[in-house]
Parts: sequence; structure tokens; C-alpha cells
Amino acid sequence: MARPREFDRDLALERARDAFWARGYEGTSIADLVAALGLASARIYAAFGSKEDLFREAVGLYEEGDGSFVARALAQEPSAVKAVERMLRDAVETYTKPGRPWGCMVVSAATNCAVENDRVREWLAERRLKQTATIVDRLVQAVRAGELRQDTDTDAMGDYVTALMHGLSVQARDGVPEQRLLTMCDLAMQRMRDLVDPTHEAVIVPNQSGAESI
Repeated sequence: MARPREFDRDLALERARDAFWARGYEGTSIADLVAALGLASARIYAAFGSKEDLFREAVGLYEEGDGSFVARALAQEPSAVKAVERMLRDAVETYTKPGRPWGCMVVSAATNCAVENDRVREWLAERRLKQTATIVDRLVQAVRAGELRQDTDTDAMGDYVTALMHGLSVQARDGVPEQRLLTMCDLAMQRMRDLVDPTHEAVIVPNQSGAESI
């Protein structure tokens, strides 16, 4: 008996990620995955386990790649203001990237689910809340360091930044042009700059035109 043809598991996972990203968890059937991966359902189950297991692994791939922009901004930028600026602009770039599904996979893949899929919905909600917490933590650090004013409501500002990114995801999926999304980011950064402590060393942030501003 001939042995089954070997397949590229990494490539199959990328295809599954894009299918879930484009159609969501419930909107992607096993038949869709068979078509996207080019594998029989039995081989998909053998390689990845259940549909939910495959989805969780696909989300992990997204968060390590396209969706890692928030973690990179928080880790690499020297100030909270620059980190927020970068994550918002990188969000727009990610959500409108040619050749990729529009929007954020973690935001749009399972916002509403049937009761039997509540576990998936709750899992994604936990991941979104965890990301918000990392943003809030960075803002708290900025207050302690004197970058942001002492009266800054870090919880509210973290929720605001997260809500904007979620809104950018929805707008991108609706086809709102990249330039309009970037304009929303500029409006948010006006508010962010209002929180900078005037006694702290100036924080230089490039605006949309490329010029530098505080």
C-alpha cells in the first residue's frame, strides 16, 4: 500500500490561520479547511487534533507573527507615547496589509458564538484582556517614571487605546481606507500627548506628515 504523501505542516497551519482570520471560527467549516489546506479531514484531525485545537494553534501563529506588533512596540520603544504611536500605526498596517485578511484575527474570529463554542469566545476574550493589561502596565510605568502626569487614569487610557485598535480592526474589515484609519490614530495621539508631564524631558513623536512634535 502506498504511503500518504507528506505535507508541510507549517504551510498548512498558515493556510488554516488565514481561513480562520478571514471567516472566523464558526464561519470556517471542516470542508473549508479541507479546501484551504488541501488535506483530507482525517489528515487534518491526525495532524492538529480537533478544529478547536487547530484554531488555537492558528491564533498562536498569528500572535507570533502579524499580531505581535503590540508586544514589539511595548518592548522596543523608549517611551509610552512612542509605544502607543507605533502600535496604532502598526495596527493599521497589519489590518490593511495586501495579501492578508483585513482586521485583527483575535478581535474578529469569535466575537459572538453559539453556546457550544463559548469556550473559544471566552479564550479569545481572555487574550484581548491580557493585552490590554500589558498596555496599562506600560502606562503605569510611564507615570512612575514621570513621563506621564501623575493624575493620568492609566486604566481608562489603556482601555481607550485597546478600544481604538478594535475599532480600527472593524473599520479595516469594512474597507475604510488606510489614510482615514491613520487620521484616527493622529486624533488619539493628540490626547496621548496631553498626558505628557510638562516637567519631563520632551518626547519626540513623528506625526503623520513626518514632522516631529512633542
